[in-house]
Amino acid sequence: MSRRVVRQSKFRHVFGQAAKADQAYEDIRVSKVTWDSSFCAVNPKFLAIIVEAGGGGAFIVLPLAKTGRVDKNYPLVTGHTAPVLDIDWCPHNDNVIASASDDTAIMVWQIPDYTPMRNITEPIITLEGHSKRVGILSWHPTARNVLLSAGGDNMIIIWNVGTGEVLLSLDDMHPDVIHSVCWNRNGSLLATTCKDKTLRIIDPRKGQVVAERFAAHEGMRPMRAVFTRQGHIFTTGFTRMSQRELGLWDPNNFEEPVALQEMDTSNGVLLPFYDPDSSIVYLCGKGDSSIRYFEITDEPPFVHYLNTFSSKEPQRGMGFMPKRGLDVSKCEIARFYKLHERKCEPIIMTVPRKSDLFQDDLYPDTPGPEPALEADEWLSGQDADPVLISLRDGYVPPKHRELRVTKRNILDVRPPSVPRRSQSASDTPLSQQHTLETLLEEIKALRERVQAQEQRITALENMLCELVDGTD
Repeated sequence: MSRRVVRQSKFRHVFGQAAKADQAYEDIRVSKVTWDSSFCAVNPKFLAIIVEAGGGGAFIVLPLAKTGRVDKNYPLVTGHTAPVLDIDWCPHNDNVIASASDDTAIMVWQIPDYTPMRNITEPIITLEGHSKRVGILSWHPTARNVLLSAGGDNMIIIWNVGTGEVLLSLDDMHPDVIHSVCWNRNGSLLATTCKDKTLRIIDPRKGQVVAERFAAHEGMRPMRAVFTRQGHIFTTGFTRMSQRELGLWDPNNFEEPVALQEMDTSNGVLLPFYDPDSSIVYLCGKGDSSIRYFEITDEPPFVHYLNTFSSKEPQRGMGFMPKRGLDVSKCEIARFYKLHERKCEPIIMTVPRKSDLFQDDLYPDTPGPEPALEADEWLSGQDADPVLISLRDGYVPPKHRELRVTKRNILDVRPPSVPRRSQSASDTPLSQQHTLETLLEEIKALRERVQAQEQRITALENMLCELVDGTD
């Protein structure tokens, strides 16, 4: 009988543990909407959760340190006229979050560092272009202010949030409902899954499907796909017999999977959370009470099972902390925020180490908050990898940074001017000339007033932040 060779990996003993009771967030009415998104988004400053709300859609935003029981009158972010289906924090500004709703609108919000006194009801900008519900949002990983949305109209729209403009509209690539969309590491390609059972790799700027695979998983239930750091595609789906299944694919050769493994007969859609720094993928099924995790490597069988974190309560959703929000002094390599019916519970994944020193091998340089490109540079065809930062001394989120939206004004696009001498009184009635001049004067005065008020608001917010910092 041959001895089984144990694979060497520093992640073989990743250990999951739920945070202590006083570190949870209690009394949150988590949304009951039946939608396969994670319902939770988290960054180094804030935790955002989609909640039940009468007469529209809402989500709550809590500072990470505000654990314990949440006051039932705690301000919400409200503005949508129907349930919120997805939320996503901007990777380049920890105070900016986007929300998508059943009301077909996307709203982008500025969250202050201090706790607001009343509901936040005014988004910085509302993006309207979908004709049906919008259920998927994803910020571009390296370009500033670029946001992707996918809706029930089978369209993907890529927006410049800084101007409110549509950069790209991909409206003829998916014949049915889109189940998932994922950017690759530098944001040059998209991986999408669709109800037509096809996995597609799309170059959004060329508007082309560059590779596709029909029935990567043969079952009819929704499939999910994420890019790995090496450019492979990791998928979760169902077999024809409704077994849950995971797969790994090479987009340059979609005929055969690199790996395909059956898992179990549970019917919850598996949400994959991939960490490119460790090449670990965590699978969280809605309605499951476990998180399974696997390491993806270049050696067969390519997707290696590591372990399962199990608890008693099923999860209604899950948030995944970016690497810069983790505690490197405790060898924490991942942190989840698990939604229950009335609370949110952090779950911490660590690699047990005896040394107190910084563990270089666990924490390679990771994407920081600075974008590598502007929106127009990306649109023109430029690509850039994320701007990396070291976690050696831990990460401190920068102070509140305001998102400036400069909408293109149709009044700025003036027709070519006609030389004055060629205009006669008969061409333009005097009253019309006078009205136009009056309007332009009024617009100019209003603009100046708005700018003055914006400066005043910014100054007051800065004073408030200083006061809050002084009392901490």
